[in-house]
Amino acid sequence: MTIRAVVWDVDDTLFDYTTADREGMRAHLVAEGLFAGHGNAEETLARWREITDRHWARFSAGEVSFEGQRRDRVRVFVGQELSDDEADAWFRRYVAHYEAAWSLFPDVLPTLEVLAASHRHAVLSNSSLTVQEHKLRTLGLLDRFEAVLCAAELGVSKPEAGAFLAACETLNLPPHEVAYVGDHPEIDGRGAAEAGLMSVWIDRGTSAARAAEEAVVHRISTLAELPALVRADTRFGAPSTFG
Repeated sequence: MTIRAVVWDVDDTLFDYTTADREGMRAHLVAEGLFAGHGNAEETLARWREITDRHWARFSAGEVSFEGQRRDRVRVFVGQELSDDEADAWFRRYVAHYEAAWSLFPDVLPTLEVLAASHRHAVLSNSSLTVQEHKLRTLGLLDRFEAVLCAAELGVSKPEAGAFLAACETLNLPPHEVAYVGDHPEIDGRGAAEAGLMSVWIDRGTSAARAAEEAVVHRISTLAELPALVRADTRFGAPSTFG
């Protein structure tokens, strides 16, 4: 089966979100003088990560707006009833430190170069268009994608099939001609597979392997493995590399 396009996740797939979030929050907390009130550095950073994951899940489930989950994360973390403006200002100060730590994974540009002539490229993210277009532009990647789709504007988020199918519709390709590459085994891996796309899980070690082994997911540890995978007839009749 011919794969004609690759649709990409962004955070922890192309962009080293985990490191940027960690280093940005560390710098922000030092500037805000908040380490002292939240235990040691590692505990404080782990608490921010847990709060982020919890409220991001609420956004993905449609329980809160994109802006709302940001404000709720801040309020829970600082333990204060901040107004929207106050929470937004706190988050903007964090973002300044976070953006200073942005970087791509080293395998991203070489892989995009190899696939540039042979495959079309798009982005599907559980974030917002404003956030991800700014990120991709800043990192010098935006022009490499013919479409950027995000959950905040689509009204549906991964792992729902509708999110993946929207990307296929935008490319005017059937799902079996599209590969999806993401870092999360359930949200990206299982979701893409169940929507009928060729599902590729880039296992960078930032998320636990929670997807069921029977899911039709190809597991890779570096994007350098991707060109051979999407150029081969591996969708049917071959064992999954997951697990």
